Amino acid sequence: MAKLVKEDVIASLKEMSIVEVMDLVKAIEDEFGVTAAAAAAAPAAAGAAADEGPSVVDLTLKSFGASKVKVIKAVQAITGLGLMDAKKMVDGAPVVIKEKISPAEAEDYKNKLTEAGAEVEVK
Repeated sequence: MAKLVKEDVIASLKEMSIVEVMDLVKAIEDEFGVTAAAAAAAPAAAGAAADEGPSVVDLTLKSFGASKVKVIKAVQAITGLGLMDAKKMVDGAPVVIKEKISPAEAEDYKNKLTEAGAEVEVK
């Protein structure tokens, strides 16, 4: 038997009634152990998962810019470190400020550090 091409199948479907098409769909589901709804949802779910991006990120201070004191205070507030430890961290730039945090949390911290004058990277 010759292999059917997509155009032949579509032409055959055009000649069928809705009841016949529904019977065909049911037969295909039974034959292959799948459902049409699951088959239609699979590519959409795969695309959504690919678009989500990483679930955890690291926040890195690249440089403290012109306003070092404001950046130290922002780092202190974000990390909960003491003033001297926050200063050491800022002086050691580039340095990871927070590891394995949610992208939303990282974006919030990034905004705070950027407002203080720092250059920040989220990876």
